[in-house]
Amino acid sequence: MCDISDILKKYGNDKKNTLAMLQDIQRKYNHIPREAMDMLSGELGVPLSRLYGMATFYKALSLKPRGRNVIKVCDGTACHIRSSQLLIDEIEGLLGIGPGETSEDGEFTLETVNCLGSCAIAPVMVVNEIYYGKVTPAKLREIIGECGGKDNE
Repeated sequence: MCDISDILKKYGNDKKNTLAMLQDIQRKYNHIPREAMDMLSGELGVPLSRLYGMATFYKALSLKPRGRNVIKVCDGTACHIRSSQLLIDEIEGLLGIGPGETSEDGEFTLETVNCLGSCAIAPVMVVNEIYYGKVTPAKLREIIGECGGKDNE
């Protein structure tokens, strides 16, 4: 069962905080459950379609359960030129997931983003809000291993 009463209390049911509420719901459940959307819609008097519009517009929000470890690989120009696709391919090989997918065990979700704003240390990836720069396939395997994932020994 979904309980967002603490989130509603925090923001005082104020519609201007809808996005922040959606972010907090996602932090709590690792995605935005349908039940939470229904509750939020009813409490704020906001049409469900508007909430879905927000949840699908912002790439940082997800309606599908995400893995315990969210890997974001930058594929912007600087990172792409410095072989970010190689990192994406390596993750696909190690974890069996492509961009937008979550591993069967629920441990990892892979996302690609257009820019992380760290072009000087490209290629860049973020795992659970920790930035890693100048990532190589070997460094990537080490990072995934530290998260409890598979590593190719």
